[in-house]
Parts: sequence; C-alpha cells; structure tokens
Amino acid sequence: MSQGHCADVIIIGAGIVGAACAEALARRGLRILVLDARLPGATAVGMGHLLVLDENRAELALSDYSLQRWRDWGRDMPADCAYRNNGTLWLAANAEEQAEAERKHALLVEQGVASRLVGAAQLRQLEPALREGLHGGLELSGDGILYAPRAAAWLLASAPRHIEQRQARVVDIDGARVRLDSGKWLAAQAVVLANGIQASELCAELPIEPKKGHLLITDRYPGRVSRTLVELGYVTSAHNASGPSVACNIQPRPTGQLFIGASRQFGTRDPQVEGWMLAKMLRRAIDYVPALAGLNAIRSWTGFRAASPDGLPLLGEHPQRPGLWLAVGHEGLGVTTAPGSADLLAAQLCNERAPLDPTPYLPQRFLGERRHA
Repeated sequence: MSQGHCADVIIIGAGIVGAACAEALARRGLRILVLDARLPGATAVGMGHLLVLDENRAELALSDYSLQRWRDWGRDMPADCAYRNNGTLWLAANAEEQAEAERKHALLVEQGVASRLVGAAQLRQLEPALREGLHGGLELSGDGILYAPRAAAWLLASAPRHIEQRQARVVDIDGARVRLDSGKWLAAQAVVLANGIQASELCAELPIEPKKGHLLITDRYPGRVSRTLVELGYVTSAHNASGPSVACNIQPRPTGQLFIGASRQFGTRDPQVEGWMLAKMLRRAIDYVPALAGLNAIRSWTGFRAASPDGLPLLGEHPQRPGLWLAVGHEGLGVTTAPGSADLLAAQLCNERAPLDPTPYLPQRFLGERRHA
C-alpha cells in the first residue's frame, strides 16, 4: 500500500452493493474503508426479493449466479437477516401471459434454473388465497427473500479481514481520491462508487435515472401466502413502462406480515407517499388476492431505484477516470445481484478471471472507451 493511503480501496456506500463489494475485496486481503453518508437508500426501503430475471441473457446470467451465491451465504446468515428460500410464483392472468410463462420456462430450463409450469388448478392448490380464473403460472423454487439492511451489515461484519466503516459524506472524487464535506482528502489505490441514486451527484455523467416505488406492509397474518406472488404482466406493465405503472407483487415476510408492491414512476424525486399511486397499486394486488382488502395495513413508504438505460448495472473502472470504479445502476435488482456484481468488480480490480463475462456490464457502453495516459 502506497504511503499516504488510508486504505487499499475506499468504497462509497454501505448499502447491499457496497457491502458485498467490501466483503469481496477484503476476502482478497485488501484493506477497505467504507464511507456512508446515512442518506436514504434503496437497500433500506426495498422488498428484499431475491429472484432470477430474464429480460435479457446478461440479466439472467447475473441474477442466476447471484442467487446461487445467496443460497450459499444463507446457510451462515444470522436469523435477523430473515433469509428464506420461499420461491416465486409468477401469475398468468390470460393466455398471452401464459405464453410468456412458457417462454420464460424454456429459457430458464436452458440456463439450468429450477422452474416448473403450473396450471390454473395447481395455482389454487399452491396458494389458496389467489382468485379463481387465473390461467396458470410459473414457479421458481430457488428464489428467496431477505432483510437487506441486516444482510449488508452482516457482510461488512463477517469479512475475513477487518473493514473500517465511517459515517462521512463524500462531496468530490478525483480518480482514487475523495474529498469529504469537512474538506479533508482521502487517498487509496482505488475508489468504488456504490451509493445508488446518489452516485450521479459525484459523477454527473452517469446515465442513472431514479425510478420511484411505493411499498406497503400489513399487520401479521401468518400463513396467508407462502411464496412471493408476482404477476407476469410485471414484465411488460412495470419493467418496461415509460410512464407510471403498477404490478401485483406480494411477498410473505417471516413475521407473518405481507409486503405489497410494486409501482414505478419516472421524472420525480419527491419521496412523499402519493395516495393515488398507492390506491392503484393496492387495487392491483387485491385483484389477485381478494382477501387483502380485509387486512390491516400498518405502514407505507417510497424509495428510488437507480436505473441505467438498459437495466443492467455499470460494473468496472470508469473509462475516463482512472482509479474510480463503478458498481451502480442496478434498478430493482441491487439486492439480488449484489454478490455477482461484487465478484465481477473484484475480479476486474484484482486482475482475476471473472466468474461471468463482464462485457455486458462494463461502463464503456455508456461512458466511452478507456482514456489512455
């Protein structure tokens, strides 16, 4: 380590992606300093849904690899991380969505992901709370859930080499140096930017857009739902939409509570809960599970997903700023893909063979080719 460096690597952001990067780099023997401003982030307000998504091959590869890593970690995680391998049940409301289930199934089988098509009668057997009249669905038994803030804290605490953490706000980055709001500069061999939606404040050229989402949690009603229930319309009505959208997403928590989502809004940074959007989201969920209408909700809130234009994260060294590494732009898959993102970034930073082809996630696709000295 060069004289004057406070650490080998400075990581900005102690959310799930920053924590996973810190753990991966510390495991390689590097000294890590994690700086976090304690600003609201996606890790603290998301659903903690661990799921394989297949909008494109790169998303499928990263999420599948990461789910396997979460399952490995899950054996050692403490109870307060609330890790469960409860599975996801994708719901088809019509013939078109059932065709989407069949398409997904074929692709997942090809990738080696455990999944099975289910018919209308099987749906009600698996989840009796679902309404009648659904066409069928697709069950992914390897998906899971966790409580992301505790999982992030566990990753930082369980690393084989000590990770130093400081509450500090970074206001400027110059390659592998950062300036704190106190005016002090800190230097390292590399800086990793992993602070989600706040990343664009430090790196204005990043193509990151905030996508606002609402969530609601109910009182405790154990046994109402077993798997995470997601409508297949999510693939088109929410994930690819350019305007405000909602889709049924109901997740059972280990406490017996139910998380209800999901919504997406563009072009706003207003954190306020909006009644019209919350009502629209709840109506959508009740359409799939009518008994929700009689349950007591105890809290609702919002958060912001940091989305790149193609929905894939930016993982690698900034091509125009040597020494600055990026782990940003995960949209709603940050919790799921944190392990894979960290392994890809660490492999590049340490000149190792990557576990996946890093090309689809490299920052160069938006920020231009590497600038040579």
